[in-house]
Amino acid sequence: MARSYEKSKKLFAAAQQVLPGGVNSPVRAFRGVGGTPLFIEKGQGASFWDADGNQYLDYVLSWGPLILGHAPAVVIEALGKQAALGTSFGAPTTLETELAQLVISLMPSLEQVRLVNSGTEATMSALRLARAYTKRAKIVKFSGCYHGHADMLLVQAGSGVATLGLPDSPGVLATTAADTLTVEYNDLPAVEALFAAQGSEIAALIVEAVVGNMGFVAPEPGYLQGLRDITKKYGTVLIFDEVMTGFRVALGGAQAVWKIDPDLTCFGKVIGGGLPVGAYGGKRELMQNVAPAGAMYQAGTLSGNPLAMAAGLATLQELKKEGVFPKLAERTANLAEGLKAVAVELGIPLQVGYQGSMFGAYFLKEEGQRIINYKTAREYADPARYGRFFWAMLERGVYLAPSQFEAAFVSTAHGETEIAATLKAAREAMIEAKA
Repeated sequence: MARSYEKSKKLFAAAQQVLPGGVNSPVRAFRGVGGTPLFIEKGQGASFWDADGNQYLDYVLSWGPLILGHAPAVVIEALGKQAALGTSFGAPTTLETELAQLVISLMPSLEQVRLVNSGTEATMSALRLARAYTKRAKIVKFSGCYHGHADMLLVQAGSGVATLGLPDSPGVLATTAADTLTVEYNDLPAVEALFAAQGSEIAALIVEAVVGNMGFVAPEPGYLQGLRDITKKYGTVLIFDEVMTGFRVALGGAQAVWKIDPDLTCFGKVIGGGLPVGAYGGKRELMQNVAPAGAMYQAGTLSGNPLAMAAGLATLQELKKEGVFPKLAERTANLAEGLKAVAVELGIPLQVGYQGSMFGAYFLKEEGQRIINYKTAREYADPARYGRFFWAMLERGVYLAPSQFEAAFVSTAHGETEIAATLKAAREAMIEAKA
C-alpha cells in the first residue's frame, strides 16, 4: 500500500504562505526530486517519523551532525542538565573551554579555536582572518564546493545552488565576487597555473577536503598534498572546510586521513551534537590576530552557547570511546559496498564513495563514467533516475537527501538490521528506478 503524505502536503501549503518557498533552507523544498517535502515530527535512534505517521530510516541526520542518531540519551541528559541551569549568558562558561580543548586534542593541526554559531560564520571568519594575516585580497575556492552563504563564497557553489541550478546568486555584488577565484576540484595543474599567475595576491585557498556538497567526491591521490605544497610556496593560508567531514570521515577529520597540516580548519555539525554551532581554529600565530587578542574583529552573542557546548561535549566524548567509531565506519562501508554490489548485479551505472561514516552515490548516465569534480558531476550524473530512486526508497521507509548532489551519513544507531533493511529496499528501488 502506498504511503500517504497528505498532512505534509497541507503543512507545506501553509508554510508557503509565510516562508519563501515554504522552507527555511532551499534544499528542503524537494526541488531536486520533485513532489512535496515531508514535515518531520519526531526522531529516535536511526529513524524519524513524518506528520502522517510514516517511519523512515534516516541517512540525512540533519545533514550530518546527528552522528549518534536522533535523541541519544547522553545528549538529551546533557541538555536537560544545562537547560535547568540556564540557556544563554553572553558571558564565558567552562563548557566553551572544555569543548575547545576536546576539539584541539582530536585535531593535530589546531592550537587555538574560536567558537561561532554556524559553518557559514566559521568559513567567513576564517577567510577574513586569512586576509588580515596576509594583507592580500584574493581567495581561491573550488567549483561545486559549498562553504556557506557568505557573499564572497556564493561563486560556483555546490549544495542547494547545484540542486536548484542557480548561477551563483542575485544580490552578490560583482565587486564582492571579483576577488573569488574558482578552479575545478581534483585538477592540480589548474591550481598551479592560477597561482603562477596570481599567487602573490592570494590570501587563502579554501577546500572541502572530501566534497559533500555536490555529492560525495574524494580527493585524487596526491591532490591535497599538492594544495598544501602550492599554498606554502606562495605564502597563502590553506583552509580546510571540515564542517561536514570533521569527526565524520575520521575522529581527526580528513586532515588525519590524508595526513595534511592545514593552517586553518572550519567546523560545525558534529561539534554541536545537533544544535547550531560552528568553529574555526588553527595555528596560534594566526589565531592571535582574532579580537580581542588581535585586531581582526569577529563576535557573536550566542557563540559558545552553553546548550550547544553541552551537546557537543556529550557527542564527542561518546565518539571517543573505544571501538565506537571503528564500528560506525565498518557499517558505513558495509552499506556502501552493498549498494555497489546491488548496482553491479542489476547492471545499473552507479558510483559509490565512502569514508568513515560519510558516503554518497551517483546514478550515472552511462557505464564507465567517473565523477571527480563539479564539471563531471553536471555532465555524468543522472538526477532524474535519482529522483525516481529517492521516492521509491521513501515508499520503503528509507529517507535519503532530496538531491543527488548531497552526501549521506550513517549514525551509531544504524545497526546491522537497519543496514540490511536499507540494502533490501535499495535493490527493489533500483529496479523500480531503472524501469
